Amino acid sequence: MKYQPVIGLEVHVQLKTDTKIFCGCSTQFGAEPNSQTCPVCLGLPGALPVLNKKVVEFAIKAGLSTNCSITPRSIFARKNYFYPDLPKGYQISQFEDPICQRGWLDIPVEGQENKRIGITRIHMEEDAGKLVHGELSGPGDGSGVDLNRACTPLLEVVSEPDLRSSDEAVIYLKQLHQIVTWLGICDGNMEEGSFRCDANVSVMPVGSDTLGTRAEIKNVNSFKFVKQAIEYEIQRQIDLIEDGGTIVQETRLFDPNSGTTRSMRSKEEAHDYRYFPDPDLVPLVISNEWVERSRQKLPELPGQRQQRFIDDLGLPRYDAEVLTASRALADYFEAGVAAGGNAKAVGNWIMGEITRALNDRGTSIETCPVTPVQLAQLLKLIDTGTISGKIAKTVFDEMWQSGKAPQTIVEEQGLLQVSDISAIESIINDIMAANAGQVEEYRGGKEKVFGFFVGQVMKASKGKANPTVVNELLLNKLKG
Repeated sequence: MKYQPVIGLEVHVQLKTDTKIFCGCSTQFGAEPNSQTCPVCLGLPGALPVLNKKVVEFAIKAGLSTNCSITPRSIFARKNYFYPDLPKGYQISQFEDPICQRGWLDIPVEGQENKRIGITRIHMEEDAGKLVHGELSGPGDGSGVDLNRACTPLLEVVSEPDLRSSDEAVIYLKQLHQIVTWLGICDGNMEEGSFRCDANVSVMPVGSDTLGTRAEIKNVNSFKFVKQAIEYEIQRQIDLIEDGGTIVQETRLFDPNSGTTRSMRSKEEAHDYRYFPDPDLVPLVISNEWVERSRQKLPELPGQRQQRFIDDLGLPRYDAEVLTASRALADYFEAGVAAGGNAKAVGNWIMGEITRALNDRGTSIETCPVTPVQLAQLLKLIDTGTISGKIAKTVFDEMWQSGKAPQTIVEEQGLLQVSDISAIESIINDIMAANAGQVEEYRGGKEKVFGFFVGQVMKASKGKANPTVVNELLLNKLKG
């Protein structure tokens, strides 16, 4: 490849606070248009913003979790531009002194252990409203403005241009998404816009140190679309350069239906926004004590928990990564192990039967009707030979439906595993007598027939026969 992509991401993280960043209006999603507004949201003259302390606490958590320095004295600025959904004519944001600076995330990259992606800054800002076409203004082509989202608290996480492929961008984005949802500061719902991404993409000749002119792709709201948008934009720029054209700095939109980006407007430089300190908000002073209190309250982060699962519980790295996909999933797994379940077995059942059942019903681990303690009890019944692995799946399905303990289900339904040698021998003798031809085939060297006999015995015993005993007895009897 003659060209090297250069990618930086600006991620908008909507904070999971009950109220907005500068007023007491609700942040609940899906309310009637313009029902969650006040003079501050509406930008009415004389309305003064008051900073929500919870937003600051969430910002500090995000900064500490991404290895940022917390700025002792940060200020809010007015970012001036005109758009119909921006009632004040400016957005309150941060510019020269953001709350978090100079952080990084390490991401796994094929062919090397980790790649460090720099984080330039994390700053607090308010969201704009939303244009609604043909919904608020009655039938026809008119548009309306819903200001429920105006003043909703956001963090903007700006990476260095350290990403070199769409795959790296998605890995970084997923890791950041995992962290903010793990911390409980964002619900991570990309469809509702709670976590959305602007991608700055440029290309430069391989070996060059001079960055190319970048295009910014706005508001991409899924990992799949981020990958598609970046790949399309890389190829578009390469094709344009090779055809003798010139890349212009601009803002582009991604169309998921066509998989292409299209020009939206020429890109403004920072000075075009005429940033200046907001006179209605005093500087934010954050003491070392406040930072340290926040640091002490941080949970064990996903990467740390993964490593502990590997080091202390002996899990393979793949299992540890899957089981820390969310904090709730990791908590469920650990509760199952604490209740006496073997770590590998608990993990396998979570990644297998439990995940299957959750997906089938469109629910999440938080509402799983089988508790971690019940799962550990079920695994103990398998370990002690009380039930077989096959019967365990039947018991699990009943546990899911009824909420009963596994031991109760086994006793009520007569599912105890049969390990009595004489009883199993009797079944084997009957099956061998009924299948004399297959017996001769096995004794003639066709060992694959063995699986047929195991299946017949398990079928005749309704899955209750102890598989280990079945295999030992069959081997002896088939040898003649």
